[in-house]
Amino acid sequence: FLLSGFQMTLIISAITLVLAMIAGLIIALLDMSKFQPARWLGIGFGEIIRNTPILVQLLWVYYVLPIVFGVRIESLTALIIGLSLYQGAFIAEVYRSGIQSVPRGHSEAAQVLGLTPIQNFTRIVLPQAIRMTLPPLASNFVQLIKFSSLGAVISVSEITRRGMELSASTFRPLEIFTFIA
Repeated sequence: FLLSGFQMTLIISAITLVLAMIAGLIIALLDMSKFQPARWLGIGFGEIIRNTPILVQLLWVYYVLPIVFGVRIESLTALIIGLSLYQGAFIAEVYRSGIQSVPRGHSEAAQVLGLTPIQNFTRIVLPQAIRMTLPPLASNFVQLIKFSSLGAVISVSEITRRGMELSASTFRPLEIFTFIA
């Protein structure tokens, strides 16, 4: 029973990590854009998401988005959307700092050698930025696994929810929640 919840936690975390990395890249590119409205959008979105509690955001996605768009959102989908946006906002800062950590002289040297801006980014900046971002990305993934437990609040059958159900039927919270932790 608990293993199925653990499996769901891992699935949620893996899907959310991929979506959060994509969202983070989009937000980071908006943050670093030379086009002022795009930069304001990226910075504003990131600040709002990073500075509001994740639980409130999950409840907002689960209860408010269906009202706004007139569509029913399953609890699992709401959890994935909410966690992806939340982690994406933090991953955007990891990407931005990784890209900005590459010495400017490296890009200037690539320009002198005749590389196009895209070649410069993919061959010079990106490989160096990836090395710089791996440790904080790993930390964000661990944090994401911990945040997936908030899915229990909106009835997603991940390991915390399964533990709550099992504890209610067996009256053994010490063993169950110690195992989950």
